[in-house]
Amino acid sequence: MWCGAFPYANLEIFLAVIINLDQERSRPPEAALDHLTSMVSADLTQVNEIILQRMESQVGLIPQLAGHIIAAGGKRLRPLLTLASARLCGYEGRQHLGLAASVEFIHTATLLHDDVVDDSGLRRGRAAANTLWGNKASVLVGDFLFSRAFQLMVASESMKVLDILSSASAVIAEGEVQQLLITNDPETSEAAYLDVVRAKTAKLFSAACRIGAVVAKRPEKEEEALESFGLNLGIAFQLVDDMLDYLAPSDTLGKTAGDDFREGKMTLPVILAYYRGSKTERQFWRRTLEDMEQKPSDLEKAVACMKRHSALDDTVERARHYAALACGALAVFPRGEMKEALLGVADFCVERAY
Repeated sequence: MWCGAFPYANLEIFLAVIINLDQERSRPPEAALDHLTSMVSADLTQVNEIILQRMESQVGLIPQLAGHIIAAGGKRLRPLLTLASARLCGYEGRQHLGLAASVEFIHTATLLHDDVVDDSGLRRGRAAANTLWGNKASVLVGDFLFSRAFQLMVASESMKVLDILSSASAVIAEGEVQQLLITNDPETSEAAYLDVVRAKTAKLFSAACRIGAVVAKRPEKEEEALESFGLNLGIAFQLVDDMLDYLAPSDTLGKTAGDDFREGKMTLPVILAYYRGSKTERQFWRRTLEDMEQKPSDLEKAVACMKRHSALDDTVERARHYAALACGALAVFPRGEMKEALLGVADFCVERAY
């Protein structure tokens, strides 16, 4: 597998390197996330305790609503990356615990806001908070969680950490607006779509990883390596998510399959199918996504069109490419069990497609 780097903003471009990933790790990809979780289980337990403590409020609705989405589970992938990155850098303190909780609060707040914007009915396989308590409560509790996240950042007493995570929060919000602007636009380019993915999803992955090196006071090149790892991992993760929206059953996906189609979202499978399609197929996409005139059978037709033009398979191949870039970014770190676990997570992000 080829591993290298992806230029983003002012990130240093990592030179391409060749890594035999089979020699780097032997653990099956499907077990990689469980393995990483077990390696930082003691830290994760403390992070969960911080989350429970910090979502408490005298306003009873706040912990009730926040607890609903947090108790729904999820992979805790972003805080796991903070914990693992800190340990990869040899950190032995406790500062990373509160920061991992902060990362999870930022992520959970964006989920609450996303579900309101998208009018989603399901989140992680359960009724979305906005369907149970309404849009106003979901937005306000999301704001509360953002505030808690910033309190935890300040408690770290690191201006650099505060800069990284606050900047990430701003970029995520920009990504949400960018996505709004390209929704219902079949002429959206792959580059414009990737800009949204980098901002809306990958930026928090990259920040979650970089702060692990920051608290460990590691050299700039290691900070940048972890930032590049997280960025490319986040892109791979989102690409697979966007593919699964058209193929995975709802109980596996954690939301209603086909939601992206019903909401008119421009994701890579649609973009590839549109630009590779015939005039008649492009008219179909304009009717269903631009004009939002959808028939019950249109989702099935959309999937058939994507398969006809290899749009779903090629989306996974793009994800595989970014996962390889993520792996390459870790070349600056010596071999070891934590590095192996992080490399395995890159595989996991892609192998979810199967």
